[in-house]
Amino acid sequence: MSRRADYYILPQADDDSRMRFICRVCEKALQQQLSVFIFTEHPAQAERLDRLLWSFPEESFLPHYLIGTEPVAPISIGYADQLPSHRELIINAANKLPEVAFEFTRIAEVVIQEPELLQVSRQNYARCRELGYEMHRTDMRQRSR
Repeated sequence: MSRRADYYILPQADDDSRMRFICRVCEKALQQQLSVFIFTEHPAQAERLDRLLWSFPEESFLPHYLIGTEPVAPISIGYADQLPSHRELIINAANKLPEVAFEFTRIAEVVIQEPELLQVSRQNYARCRELGYEMHRTDMRQRSR
């Protein structure tokens, strides 16, 4: 079974850009009929993404839920040891990839130009490569020029 890791490198340094782009990745994943798990750093970040997904895209919303609440939807949001039942796509909204990420077939990471996050993302990227993930890097900085 092939495993894939996608890294999206944004030109911005702000977390809002990162969160909005995570919503775009979710939208694309749903079009591909993938089950999505967004791993967050803490409850406040999970709730922030929950609010954002209710208004994304502007004319609609992406079906999602916070793990531990009902009903279940194609996109789940959790933190710490909260996990979905599937192991298809994990989108890392935290800094360090959790060990459980390597049980997923696909990993996605959205990288902003924030020094600490850049360093951690490089470590995450190297770990995925070491574990045999097919690596894909999309540099959005090239597209914004």
